[in-house]
Amino acid sequence: MTGRVVLVTGAARGQGRSHSVRFGERGDSVIALDLCADLPLVPYEQSTRDDLDETVALIEAAGGSALGIVADVRDADAMASAVARGTEAFGPIQVVCANAGVIQLKPANEITPQDWSAVIDVNLTGTWNTISAVLPGMTAAGQGGCLVITGSVAALKGTPGMAHYAASKCALVGLTRTLATELGPLNIRVNCVAPTMVDTEMLHWPDAYALFRPDLDSPDRDDVIPVFAAGHPLGVPWVDPVDVTEVVEWLASDEARYVTGTVIPVDAGALIA
Repeated sequence: MTGRVVLVTGAARGQGRSHSVRFGERGDSVIALDLCADLPLVPYEQSTRDDLDETVALIEAAGGSALGIVADVRDADAMASAVARGTEAFGPIQVVCANAGVIQLKPANEITPQDWSAVIDVNLTGTWNTISAVLPGMTAAGQGGCLVITGSVAALKGTPGMAHYAASKCALVGLTRTLATELGPLNIRVNCVAPTMVDTEMLHWPDAYALFRPDLDSPDRDDVIPVFAAGHPLGVPWVDPVDVTEVVEWLASDEARYVTGTVIPVDAGALIA
């Protein structure tokens, strides 16, 4: 399938950029959406407008059309407006990659109400706002569609230090399965990818390194490689964004036309470790 209209959230960098460029390579029109601003309680730098502009340029260089939109997935009205802009530019949206997400690492007894909201509002409510903004137009078009939600192995395997993150991703599994049941009669498929650690900015920041290497004063990227690799039977410390993109692309293709309601790990074996 080519020439579709695709919405990708969290598109300015990381997995979102990788997905967006791949859709561009297929000749799709991509609505690339990101907040492009830091969040106070998220402990690593977020993307910038320059990052989003670079994603747009990469999509176009790959052969696709692109529209970069700065919007906050936590804001339902902003998402409705973004979807309206994208639809006006390219037509009805046929594929959604609800990818925007954040993480914060804290023991459960230190998570404040503000911490909880900071993570849940982006990961869960933001995903719902994205999907609910798209569904009216997708259903009205009567052409079916595909929703791909970015989950995490944290939803499938207990991992300490991220109760709010794991809760948000567990909820996305339930959302995936419920929507797949409801929307199946409309030929709208809904699936979830569940990556392990991915080589993006979400993984690489000083406090995250310190959590995994408390024996060192100032651990760096190289210092955490053995620790991260030990959690993966395939022996890699993390997967690349493109490894997730390969699964997303397949889920959005005709080859997966009868695949819905699934959660597909991209985890280097983390779930069996």
